[in-house]
Amino acid sequence: MKNKTKKFGRRDFLLGSGSSLLLATSLSTPAISKNIRRLNMVTTWPKNLPGLGTSPERIAMRVREATEGRLDIKVYSAGELVPAFGAFDAASSGLADMYNGAEYYWQGKNIGFNFFTAVPFGMTANELNAWIDHGGGQELWNELASDFNVISFQSANTGVQMGGWFNKEINSIDDLNGLKIRMPGLGGEVLRKVGAAAVAIPGGEIFSSLKSGAIDATEWVGPWNDLSLAFYQAAKYYYWPGFHEPGAGLATGINLDTWNSFSRSEKSIVRQVLAYENTYTLAEFNHHNAIALDTLINKHNVQMRTFSPEIMSTLKTISEDVIEDVSTRTEISKKIYLSFKESLKRLNKWSSKSEQAYMKARG
Repeated sequence: MKNKTKKFGRRDFLLGSGSSLLLATSLSTPAISKNIRRLNMVTTWPKNLPGLGTSPERIAMRVREATEGRLDIKVYSAGELVPAFGAFDAASSGLADMYNGAEYYWQGKNIGFNFFTAVPFGMTANELNAWIDHGGGQELWNELASDFNVISFQSANTGVQMGGWFNKEINSIDDLNGLKIRMPGLGGEVLRKVGAAAVAIPGGEIFSSLKSGAIDATEWVGPWNDLSLAFYQAAKYYYWPGFHEPGAGLATGINLDTWNSFSRSEKSIVRQVLAYENTYTLAEFNHHNAIALDTLINKHNVQMRTFSPEIMSTLKTISEDVIEDVSTRTEISKKIYLSFKESLKRLNKWSSKSEQAYMKARG
């Protein structure tokens, strides 16, 4: 549903009745004439969740400061205005001006959205940035999102994620058969191929589902978030590495009517704030994950486990087949897949001689 007509009305200014023109009332104070735009952002995250939940609030604050209050964004956590997985539709329809979430949550609309968050055995955060910002990824993302009256940008990255929390040891690929696990996106598609029952559950509902036995295992992000959600109280084993999200990119999407109504300077400010936040959160997650992992191990006695090379090799083979199969079903998803694949091949050659080689030497 491409945006072919532009309606004039509340979408041209803001949602609600708070729009006003502030005029100076006295020559003794600075003369100010501003259109104050009250915008709203819906998110997929629990309120105040470290990193994921606090990032949208920081975006709103920085946009407000940079525009000297002209763009005033109110952030709604998951469930406050719409359900977590209703955020995309809210921004697409104009119920909300913006959303903040993970693009793979929208794979039911087009499988191509997965590539802008993460795919199994795919790009790290640095590689994802390279593809999206310099390898044609953003242009393909624009083409995909515009069909839904949205434009989306990178605005956070969690870095490499953990394998997840399990209530039993996973010693062979057969141990995944029949397992009820929370894993969205293409990672979930891969696990279904080995007999697991993969489901998508919003972050705020994971702990209770794990504690009650509604699910047997879950992935989420990494030590910082996992500690804050107390998963160690509901599952015994903490596995690494995560095959499914090697550098999960998160996004802020903006309703196209709202975006097109911004001035050139406002668009520039929003894009710069989101780009900065993307870098800031990656550093934030790396810093806090290192501290939280130590706490989980030494304070809460979490039992760390690794997936065997055999399990990882099997998952990699299945992943390649699943990604190629599902990603070539529509014209745009095939274009995204081929661009991603070619970029990853090129970047992997460089990474093997740069970061991978250095990390191996450093030990």
